[in-house]
Amino acid sequence: MEEPAYSSYSQWYSEGNLASYLRSMKSSGGMLNMLEAEPPAGDNSGPAVPDLVLAEDVFGGSRVSGNLGGGRFNVTSEKGALYLAAPNFARTNIVENSHRIRVLSFPVAQWQMTLDEVGNGRFSFDMPHIYDGMFHSQTIRSALRNLWALCSEEGAPSRLLARAAGLEVLAELCRIGGAPLASAKGGLAPWAQRRCLELMHAQLSEDISLDELAAEARLSPFHFARMFKHSLGVPPRAYLTRLRIEKACELLEDTDLPVTDIAQEVGYSSNQVLARVFLKHQGVSPSDYRRAVRDPLRVFVL
Repeated sequence: MEEPAYSSYSQWYSEGNLASYLRSMKSSGGMLNMLEAEPPAGDNSGPAVPDLVLAEDVFGGSRVSGNLGGGRFNVTSEKGALYLAAPNFARTNIVENSHRIRVLSFPVAQWQMTLDEVGNGRFSFDMPHIYDGMFHSQTIRSALRNLWALCSEEGAPSRLLARAAGLEVLAELCRIGGAPLASAKGGLAPWAQRRCLELMHAQLSEDISLDELAAEARLSPFHFARMFKHSLGVPPRAYLTRLRIEKACELLEDTDLPVTDIAQEVGYSSNQVLARVFLKHQGVSPSDYRRAVRDPLRVFVL
């Protein structure tokens, strides 16, 4: 093991020798870092960083060899193939062709307690077999696809989205690594559900976190996320989006606030972000929705 020369994987990628190949990077307050890059053929090795690094090969088709912390491997990468690099390990990575990758990096300090809980205390960063090269997981691929799609709509991931996506991915990594997942529980107690929904309503315009909601219910984030979905039928992030769209509809119907102000009121960074989310869920733009509810006969005639 080597002492990390960079504070994070994203810092190394944005400042190191591969910086010019970085296409995009998003971060959620140091909790979860996302990047997409198109590195060239050749040596893409990197120094030790204090992050657990998960990479997806978007297109596949290239010969890949190296050591990510679990010993040497040499494979022909496949579309959607996943690779996991150990924290605090100077990884080697040699590729035959230029390629596109999507990467999630998890600062270990932010996620150690979560992994201990998810894996019933039996997940260890020192299990070499979880870093031994290419693997596949439809669960992780689906989580990554959803995460990138949501960030395309909303920008940098909210704290709620980042923690929820991270929990989903890490739970699957625990399962793949052989650590037994913590047993599922039922839904939220009525008092806990009521208090969490009240908090969501009260902080609709803020970047509320899964940790804050879980603390309100006196649960860990991992158990809270699963129990919330059991009780409400959707994850906390999806429920919060529903509340925001409902509030936006109310403001569009009952006030003359500009759409930009309404976006701020319901927790979106701009009217463009609100427009994308609103169109996805309502099928029309906020302005068209306002016109329709204010003058339905005129819209019908048109």
